[in-house]
Amino acid sequence: MTTPEKLIQMVIAVALFFGVMAVILLLTQGLRSRRGERVQAAAFVGPALLLICVGLLYPAVLTVWQSFQGGSTFTQEFVGLDNYKTLFTNKQELQVLRNTLFWVVLTPLVSTGIGLVYAVLVDRSRFEKFAKALLFLPMAISMVGASIIWKFVYDYKQTAPGVDQLGLANQMLEWIGLDAYNFLLKQPWNTFFLIVILIWIQAGFAMTILSASIKAIPDDIVEAARLDGVGGMKMFRYITVPSIRPSLIVVLTTITIATLKVFDIVQTATGGNFGTSVLAYEFYRQNFVSGNQGLATAIAVVIFLLITPVVVYNTRQMRKLEAR
Repeated sequence: MTTPEKLIQMVIAVALFFGVMAVILLLTQGLRSRRGERVQAAAFVGPALLLICVGLLYPAVLTVWQSFQGGSTFTQEFVGLDNYKTLFTNKQELQVLRNTLFWVVLTPLVSTGIGLVYAVLVDRSRFEKFAKALLFLPMAISMVGASIIWKFVYDYKQTAPGVDQLGLANQMLEWIGLDAYNFLLKQPWNTFFLIVILIWIQAGFAMTILSASIKAIPDDIVEAARLDGVGGMKMFRYITVPSIRPSLIVVLTTITIATLKVFDIVQTATGGNFGTSVLAYEFYRQNFVSGNQGLATAIAVVIFLLITPVVVYNTRQMRKLEAR
């Protein structure tokens, strides 16, 4: 599609939007009573609700229904909970669930921990901006790009006389007298080496949000704590962490949701092979490679169920803070 055609489509979409708004205003401008105000509100909210139902609720309900179906794409039949039974009993799928658990537990905790400690250490230092830029730089790289970079870092060549390692990690191992290690092939540690890539990306995000929260701590609280003799780890534990708790919750939940959807790193680094597959990648493999739509949609439902408590908890915490 050419640029002029895209511009024409954009102009048409904008014109349709204003046209719909104008029609609603013309039809409801004469309604002055309380009932009329409700009708007017419904007229404006109605199109948005319709789009939500068509674009969100209907696909969600259809996905849940398809998770109870089996067979090929064209010959679906009701199989009940068989897809979920396979997901939680099959050896390969259990490995996928185990890997996902490792990702979801380690990535948010380690990323947030690194970001928090880093933000505290460089806060108000002379090289603060430069130090923060170094940790934030990976955020500017796509996950595919980051995965390719780390594939070079993890690159493995069988140790032989006169053969230098291309991968930085293995070259460093040889410098200290150790044998080269195949980071991406040897199970189960290859999953943890993939997790390092996402931690490398997300630590900068955590540092940025938490650093801003640390700077927002009122100076009088810090000064009062110092006058009481609080410093070092006590300042960090009793003043800094409680003061930035809302930001910590946001960072942890955001990284958790991103981790549950991780696909790019697994696809680029290992293609889901060598026991490194996770739920998001398994959904892709079952749906688009194996054609097992029933199991794929069951995986999608499980991912949704795992994300929902995180979102609900985050929402409740934000409401509590707003109510204070």
